[in-house]
Amino acid sequence: RARRRKPEPELDWEEAVVSTQSTGKGLEVDSLVVEYIQVNRAPQMRRRTYRAHGRINPFMCSPCHIEMILTETESIVAKEDDDAPKKKSKKKEARARARLGAE
Repeated sequence: RARRRKPEPELDWEEAVVSTQSTGKGLEVDSLVVEYIQVNRAPQMRRRTYRAHGRINPFMCSPCHIEMILTETESIVAKEDDDAPKKKSKKKEARARARLGAE
């Protein structure tokens, strides 16, 4: 029976990198906003896995390069609530009319 590790939160390493980089440059971590992010495929790393009857198969790793550009903003603005009524689909409108006519 194989032992499995607990799943790690995905953003722990990103927060650590951002906090270490921003403190050296005099930026506030709370006011940083992601302006640009890109993930590129990196060259595959090769290892060997040894199989039965003397065979050797490749054991490939697929790493990636992550590029993030963060900008410091003075304040984060909340999205406005639109007062305009949302469009309903024709199905929903028909159901609403049927409910009103049935009552």
